[in-house]
Amino acid sequence: MHKRYEKWKDIVRISGASGLRLIKGFHDEALRGKWKGHRSSRLGIQYRVIYKIEAQDVAVYVIEFNAHDYRKR
Repeated sequence: MHKRYEKWKDIVRISGASGLRLIKGFHDEALRGKWKGHRSSRLGIQYRVIYKIEAQDVAVYVIEFNAHDYRKR
């Protein structure tokens, strides 16, 4: 999963978070509920990266990189 995360970071570095939305494999999406204001990208079947974009900054803050829990809460 490390290689996929490195690829994710390269895309963000080169084309910003908007570049992630152009690659369907990442399934980049806005989150709701307690994660409102954050986005999520799929790095594989099990892993996601949760991040937040602050204003117009180029900085992307990775909040969490974890195994995704598909159980409904």
